[in-house]
Amino acid sequence: METRMLFAGFGGQGLLFMGKVLAYTGMLLDKQVSWIPSYGPEMRGGTANCSVVISDEEIASPIVNRPDILVAMNQPSLDKFGQAVRSDGVIIVNSSIVKDVPVFSQCKVLQVSANDLAHDLGSVKIANMVILGTLLKETDIVKIEDVHSALAEIIPAGRQQILEMNKKAIQTGFELSV
Repeated sequence: METRMLFAGFGGQGLLFMGKVLAYTGMLLDKQVSWIPSYGPEMRGGTANCSVVISDEEIASPIVNRPDILVAMNQPSLDKFGQAVRSDGVIIVNSSIVKDVPVFSQCKVLQVSANDLAHDLGSVKIANMVILGTLLKETDIVKIEDVHSALAEIIPAGRQQILEMNKKAIQTGFELSV
């Protein structure tokens, strides 16, 4: 099975990190993975996206033009990539920022107030992890426990408070009913 994902939004929203966590998790599970970041010259505040492919077989192309899953953290990203999602795909929208969500009859749309939930958890910077938790619940790409293990390897040992905060945000997103 192969899953093609696109994470898009503004620089500084943790999109590249979210993709990296999923790709690293897939790698730990001996899957084939690709992770391609893309961002404008402005970086923080400019446009940013990354594509991730996780597969049980060799990946023919790491380019994601027709994602199975789109995470849109802002309105321009939803407007730009929403129509490209494959039939029966999933679009996860950060409804704290995205206010105009058109009808996408070809796929399932989940609206998650990620910034608001992250703020309630202590930092808006973990909105990406709230979204990741929802993605894990709605798909069978990898298990939440495997993502927690990957995070423990990615986040340095001296930053345990960040690790626990990220795990809590993922769990919050996972437990949402959307």
